[in-house]
Amino acid sequence: MIRIFAAAALVATTATVSVSQEVAPYLDDRSTAERVVSSLYNAIDRQEYLRAHSYFDPESAPDYDTFREGYATTQNVSLRLGETSSDGAAGTLHFAVPVAIEAVTEEGTAVFTGCYYLSQVQPAVQEVPPFRPMGIDSGKLSKVDTSFDTAMGECDI
Repeated sequence: MIRIFAAAALVATTATVSVSQEVAPYLDDRSTAERVVSSLYNAIDRQEYLRAHSYFDPESAPDYDTFREGYATTQNVSLRLGETSSDGAAGTLHFAVPVAIEAVTEEGTAVFTGCYYLSQVQPAVQEVPPFRPMGIDSGKLSKVDTSFDTAMGECDI
């Protein structure tokens, strides 16, 4: 009887520990370029790679399996955004979002800087399904030796 009680207490303790692990709150927001990039890294931090991949424009998205494998040892990520620039032409808005990312992996911590380029076909001119939300056209990151607190990417405009 004592063994059963001890086993039940161990299970209850284990359940409590796993429930109390901190998980980033879910974020899926495509309303601005900054929110799309934030949502991308929220999905990566939560290890929701299919959702992360969905923020890329389908026509320019990286191969899903390669994308997912690139995060195989990633335990968590932190994101800092720089000042977004934008311009519009022929019914499409274009955005450039500089970023700094801190990635904690099984091998250690690394800092990356770079830029994400996004576009949005004006919602008012979209008349044929499916609706095309704002999406990432491309992104380029480079590993840097700068601390995360001072690192920031640059965008070529």
